Amino acid sequence: MERILIIEDEEKIARFVELELEFEGYQVEKAFDGREGLALAKAHPFDLILLDIMLPGLNGLEVLRRLRQFSSVPVILLTARDTVVDKVTGLDSGADDYITKPFAIEELLARIRAVLRKTRNTAPASAVLATGSIRLDPVRRECTVGKEPVELTKREFDLLQFLLENKNIVLKREVLLERIWGYDFEGETNVVDVYIRYLRAKLEKPFGLKLIHTVRGVGYIIKDE
Repeated sequence: MERILIIEDEEKIARFVELELEFEGYQVEKAFDGREGLALAKAHPFDLILLDIMLPGLNGLEVLRRLRQFSSVPVILLTARDTVVDKVTGLDSGADDYITKPFAIEELLARIRAVLRKTRNTAPASAVLATGSIRLDPVRRECTVGKEPVELTKREFDLLQFLLENKNIVLKREVLLERIWGYDFEGETNVVDVYIRYLRAKLEKPFGLKLIHTVRGVGYIIKDE
């Protein structure tokens, strides 16, 4: 039975979601402020966390930032803010998805299933991935070029990891979008190209490397050096 933690200060919403999730067969725990939720996440293993952004104690983005220091548990943000900046900030902080309030419970359940399905289909990675001087440690969530650490957002890290796991294979944009962002992603269609640029800016330009190759009209590839 998969375990879900709801961190939501509006008790009626938390209770409603809890009942729906339990009806679907999930085991649920609740926290009503950021500090309590973070403590629960540290103390117990969860398969997914539903995290409200506007929380007392610690706001949701701060909870997420601290959570990512010790856990890669999938997180879906619950937010009343519908601006692009808030969504991008949430995703770059390590969220796997977000849903805007008020939401239909059917949509929330679908997003939960999608995130959990992606997690189940991801084989646990233990080996360090490398090409040239670049090394990526999926367990420690660390990236280095030579001996110099490079800080990547969760989304950048996941994208680079998938590219390295499939070295010498041309990966279509559609495949990258579905694998890293989920099949139901509703953001900009050029998001893959944007994040490839982010990776190049952090890994290629500063170190004089050529890492990610573009296959025009198709997608991207990392070649064995």
